[in-house]
Amino acid sequence: MNDRSWKMLLAGSFVLNVFLLGGIAGGAYQWFATHGTAAKAPPLRTALRFATDGLTPERQKEFLAGLKEARRDGRDYAREARDGRHEVLALLAAPQFDRPALDAALQHTRDADIALRAEVESSVADFATRLTPEERVKFADGLKQAGQWREAPPAAKGKRPASAQANAPASQNPASE
Repeated sequence: MNDRSWKMLLAGSFVLNVFLLGGIAGGAYQWFATHGTAAKAPPLRTALRFATDGLTPERQKEFLAGLKEARRDGRDYAREARDGRHEVLALLAAPQFDRPALDAALQHTRDADIALRAEVESSVADFATRLTPEERVKFADGLKQAGQWREAPPAAKGKRPASAQANAPASQNPASE
């Protein structure tokens, strides 16, 4: 090999090494940047079972037991709803669209979902009847953070989304005044 080919080989090796080191450094930066923020963010606790976080451990266990019982009692409704959704999907994918059958399957699924929800809501109401007024306030605050009664995070004060303003009744819409 002559002197020029050694220089070309050395330059190519240098470029390859710089490229590899840059890739490793960029990957390490991405790794630490994403994993550092994810570890610092608290996990979202929006399931209904977390609504009792402000109550005593005994009350939390009592609520979880009632919730499990309600879900156990509603297992048939959940199965019916799941089967109904499968039926809806099958009807939608069928070569011949049958609107009355689709409507019936949707109604059956909706009825099963409502029955399951009624079981769970009844369990929540039963639990609330056994709470003291102070515990009920804490429980209501917990329900604002978790479960189907969860409230949306507060928007900027005094501002509502345009879609909410458009759908508001005339008496509530400040633009109509």
